[in-house]
Amino acid sequence: MLKTNVCGVEFQNPLMLAAGIMGSNASSMNWILKSGAGGVVSKSFSLNPHPGYVNPTTVAVDGGIINAIGLSNPGVENFKEELKKIDHDGNVVIASIYGATPDEFSKLVSEVQEHVDMIELNISCPHAMDGYGASIGQSCDLSHTIVSASKDASDVPIIAKLTPNVTDITEIAKTCEDAGADCLSLINTLGPGMKINIDVAKPVLSNKFGGMSGRAIKPIAVRNVYSVYEAVDIPLIGVGGIYTFEDVVEFIFAGARAVQIGTAIMDEGVEVFGKINQGLEKFMVQKGYSSIDEMVGIAHD
Repeated sequence: MLKTNVCGVEFQNPLMLAAGIMGSNASSMNWILKSGAGGVVSKSFSLNPHPGYVNPTTVAVDGGIINAIGLSNPGVENFKEELKKIDHDGNVVIASIYGATPDEFSKLVSEVQEHVDMIELNISCPHAMDGYGASIGQSCDLSHTIVSASKDASDVPIIAKLTPNVTDITEIAKTCEDAGADCLSLINTLGPGMKINIDVAKPVLSNKFGGMSGRAIKPIAVRNVYSVYEAVDIPLIGVGGIYTFEDVVEFIFAGARAVQIGTAIMDEGVEVFGKINQGLEKFMVQKGYSSIDEMVGIAHD
């Protein structure tokens, strides 16, 4: 009943781990899968190791958290070893990659595609260094170039992860579709935002600014999925503030075929996947839905 198909890839249920939370190594991703997720997205990684920002990198705020981790990662060679150790039996494994040039993205795709089912392009991180993340995803030209280069190098479906920090997200979505993206995930964190420690009169985060995630951004994420669903023909994955089965249903009704969960794990633990699956199945039975397919986008009818 909970199975869903995204770009020809079948998920046992529509829930997956979002990039950035517990996605640094195989053991934590396997734990997420055993806890009820249908798939996992790795932490974003690059060709070469990157240290990211110094602590503090996260701070709690009303309705969520602000983070500026700075895309820290051990590089593709180390990450490939982790990807090989993830349990692929019935599970979907997605690599999140980032770079600054089409060539970097192409090389990353070539390096990891044999170890994953799909690849997600991080062109949307709001606290990345200049030339990375949202600096790509806020430009139609750069987005088209990066997505096209990645798609040309790939034998697996390519997902473009979109930033909400743009004037018109549908314009970027259509650009990515035109460039060959097989799927879109949205949204990445909102902002950048900021919190100041009033005792010392200084920003809490070492980077001063960071992306906001959590419950407070869900209405914005749902609205973006709803708008993009009407603008493109490729499947969507909803991300942003998902804590309950009701949240998942909202995203599916808005047009998502699957969702990603991140911040909720910090508040609810890995048990959140099992709880949502149970609630979602019960809801579907009560409402007479026999498949996720029947629910996708019906808020548009």
